[in-house]
Amino acid sequence: MTTAGRHLLRALRPVTLLGAAAALGGCLAFAPGPKSTPRPALRPAVSAPLQQPEPSVASRELAQYYADLQKDLLIRGLLRTDGGGPDTPYDAEDLAKRFETLAFFDEYANGADAGAGGLGRWEQPVQLVPVFAPSVSAAQRVLDRTRLEEFAARLTRITGHPVSVGNSGNFTVIFAGLDDADFVEDRVRRLLPNLAATDLALFVTPPRKFYCFVIAGGPQRDPLNYSRGVALIRSEQPDLMRESCIHEEIAQGLGMRNDSPRARPSIFNDDDEFARLTSHDEKLLRILYDPRLRIGMSPDEARPIVEGLAAELMGDLAL
Repeated sequence: MTTAGRHLLRALRPVTLLGAAAALGGCLAFAPGPKSTPRPALRPAVSAPLQQPEPSVASRELAQYYADLQKDLLIRGLLRTDGGGPDTPYDAEDLAKRFETLAFFDEYANGADAGAGGLGRWEQPVQLVPVFAPSVSAAQRVLDRTRLEEFAARLTRITGHPVSVGNSGNFTVIFAGLDDADFVEDRVRRLLPNLAATDLALFVTPPRKFYCFVIAGGPQRDPLNYSRGVALIRSEQPDLMRESCIHEEIAQGLGMRNDSPRARPSIFNDDDEFARLTSHDEKLLRILYDPRLRIGMSPDEARPIVEGLAAELMGDLAL
């Protein structure tokens, strides 16, 4: 969400996962720069208490900030949930070009990493694991898990690739607030033990203008064959913004690792126009997981296949 800068996307240098010789070679979506959100005092434990603690003043202020932001976006006609219409036309050529931009490039890569990379996606089933920090209420946990389950089922239908929600798995989705810094730090350290200190700090104390982010990728020997994902969704957000985070971060964690101002109607666009996955985005994910494409393919190798798939999906067999 560019209006408030939901996230930035950049390549992540190899890190060891779960004590094994693995690395995340996919994408890391987060914000660089100074951290504007203060870290609260240390809590004595990282496990969720039986009784939800009272939010701190800083957490209440952050919740109000996000509530005001959502209201402002809606007043301006953003965070649309209609999926697009006559005002957002696109054709097979548009779809193919957007797929190449979104699936082969990292948004904020620079220097040696600025060019196109290979196609990355999951070969193994994606098993989403919701993790709720102490500040998240019981009612909110039920709602967030339900939305995650519904979205997982939708992604399975779209891609033909198994995506499920359980109590253990390979794609952790952390729902946490400002008061949960110690909980988040403990959990991320265990999931990504070799994560750089600066990157860990972005999980623990992200600036308020970054609402959610995701890191996903594969082992060092095969970084584009995704095997681990970790997302953070800030729980102070109101319902629609938080649901939008679920849609975008999970979808990007599946391999759509870039954003583009030309992607419309789409959540893979920093303009905040759409809150949920659109039919345009569904087509992109269908292309990504089509068996005619292979992990590691270059844009040049994939282009004729992608153009054919886009033509099929748009009913334009003349392409």
